[in-house]
Amino acid sequence: MNITVYFFGILSDVTQTSFKYYSNVGSLDDLRLRIKDDFPGITHYEYRVLINSEIPYNDPVLNDGDEVALVPPLTGDWNNEK
Repeated sequence: MNITVYFFGILSDVTQTSFKYYSNVGSLDDLRLRIKDDFPGITHYEYRVLINSEIPYNDPVLNDGDEVALVPPLTGDWNNEK
């Protein structure tokens, strides 16, 4: 399965790229581990994961060709959402 990951805001500075392609991704957890392996500094930042421009709920399933965006908080705190 091929996935494109986009990095926004400070995350693009940390990774020194705005996107990266990943092949043979088994799950979202697998993808997260691979991103952390490629960019260890990303663990110091909070971010939200979007899959195909939508916030995933529960345990999302990735499909071939999905686009995953890592978006840091724009303002405030993720925990105070309305």
